[in-house]
Amino acid sequence: MGYGDRGDAPAVERFMRRYFLIAKEVGALTRAFSAKLEADNFKNEPKGISRFLPGGGRPKRKALDVEGFYEDGGRLNIDGPEVFEADPVNLIRLFKIADERDLDLHPEAFTAVTRQLSLITSRLRRDPEATRLFLDLLARGKRSYRTLTLMNDAGVLGRFIPEFGRIVAQMQFNMYHSYTVDEHTLRAVGVIGDIAAGRLVDDHPLAVSIMPLIEDREALFLTMLLHDTGKGGVGGQEKAGARAARSACERLGVDRAKVELVAWLVEHHLVMSDFAQKRDVADPGTVAAFARIVENPERLRLLLVITVADIRAVGPGVWNGWKGQLLRELYNATEAVFRGGRGSDAGASVQRHQEALAASARAALVEADPAAKGWASAMEDAYFGAFNAADLLDHAALARRAVIQGGVAAEGRVTPGANAAEIVVAAKDRRGLFADLAQAISALGGNVVGARVFTSRQGQALDVFHVQDITGAPMGCENPRALRRLADALEAAGRGEVSGAEPRRGAEASRTAAFAIAPGVVVDNEASNEATVVEATGRDRPGLLHALAETLAQSGLSIQSAHIDGYGERAVDAFYVQTAEGGKLTDPRKVAALKADLLSALEANEAGAPNTRPGLKRARASVAR
Repeated sequence: MGYGDRGDAPAVERFMRRYFLIAKEVGALTRAFSAKLEADNFKNEPKGISRFLPGGGRPKRKALDVEGFYEDGGRLNIDGPEVFEADPVNLIRLFKIADERDLDLHPEAFTAVTRQLSLITSRLRRDPEATRLFLDLLARGKRSYRTLTLMNDAGVLGRFIPEFGRIVAQMQFNMYHSYTVDEHTLRAVGVIGDIAAGRLVDDHPLAVSIMPLIEDREALFLTMLLHDTGKGGVGGQEKAGARAARSACERLGVDRAKVELVAWLVEHHLVMSDFAQKRDVADPGTVAAFARIVENPERLRLLLVITVADIRAVGPGVWNGWKGQLLRELYNATEAVFRGGRGSDAGASVQRHQEALAASARAALVEADPAAKGWASAMEDAYFGAFNAADLLDHAALARRAVIQGGVAAEGRVTPGANAAEIVVAAKDRRGLFADLAQAISALGGNVVGARVFTSRQGQALDVFHVQDITGAPMGCENPRALRRLADALEAAGRGEVSGAEPRRGAEASRTAAFAIAPGVVVDNEASNEATVVEATGRDRPGLLHALAETLAQSGLSIQSAHIDGYGERAVDAFYVQTAEGGKLTDPRKVAALKADLLSALEANEAGAPNTRPGLKRARASVAR
């Protein structure tokens, strides 16, 4: 029985939170005890020996220019508990000084803080000096993650910001999140600090480049600190989070405009991720809809940085270059809309942006490889925004090879530092091609973590997959021959020679069974001007994508694009589909029948039915035809 099936779910949540709170307290005590032993060891060291120790032996007391505080052996200490009793603002000032001077807390100071938490009252939470110190530490701290973690370990952060206190040690019952809500939040704040300092320019070049353009740095960091405070709240995470953000910001004394900005960002902090990963960013309608929500360039910049930090802080391996590329495409297309002015048509602005990028990329490709002229002119504009110049050259050469080899060619590579192998297939497009390639990948134990497919005007498909093996490593990183075998299998699949082998299951299959996943299907005729968007969600497994795609094909629908996302044990698959006549699916009876058939495919998996339709186990895939 899955967790979601149990009637004692609230009790389990309370138990798990209590467990993590106790573990947190034990960790803090262990930290203080170890530091105390170390300090006492220095104090008791014989003078004749201590002078030969590194640094001259005993730590020396160093006076600071703030009354009541001093440096003791590289740690920040206080004259005594009376420092806090005389002025409770010093409970916040302590951490501000520690951050400014890059100091850890002395165990005596840490212990004194934990024993004086009762001084953090509603009066201190509204004290102008205390709020000024906190906001300066949050938004302009040198090492915000480390210092805020110290505040959290000491119990100060949750007391000073009660909205944050409600998520301390809150567990997230899924396989997607690796940390408790408070730890995830502090890590996300730290990621923004690293972006602002330029330390992540290789991983997040766009976020680093736009950070200096953000006008309200405090709003950015406040949003990140408060973005998940609505989890478990009334009305859903987004609405509850916006209420919590308003309450916290008003208490901190920030101006009304900033209060509303932070509340809006908290309520919409998932929007950019949803549009980038679940919708077709090459569709002008998608970009126009997103631009209408965001409204201005400042919000766009803020959302980009918040989204990057939020995803990266989920856990190891969740962020990848594929997600970064999708976010950059959505950002650049939306920015083009805003550059067009308020009176301009959003869809037309996106179209002009794509056309300009494609024209430049086509010219550069043909100049570097004159033989690619036909290929360049046949590919759709959206293709050229998805790949760099080197990739375009490789794709054109592969497409020519496919023609020579009778219609299909495939090759793979593992780039150093990448989290997945890249497999490129060029083949004559036909119905069922994508499903056949999916079957070939899963039959050899491959898991797709990213994919894109484009079709030229000449009817040639280009499918680019990012594939991991069942251990989560790049396919073929330890055995290059496995990558060649996969390329051979994909060439055979491209010719219609499909293996009937069952997909290999990874170790996660048994772990996902512990979670109850309610399957669901949504059919949306408003999200796109030319296609019906079908979104299906259910338990992730090898074969699910193929089962859903086959159901769509049997319903007489062609897949124009697909956007496959995974959240641990849950898969969320969105398909842009058209009828055989090239229009939307609008017949109510056919819509109802499609929903029923898709739910049957999803519910068969929940019921433990054997998998007879091999396909993909995905972490992220986006397919555009």
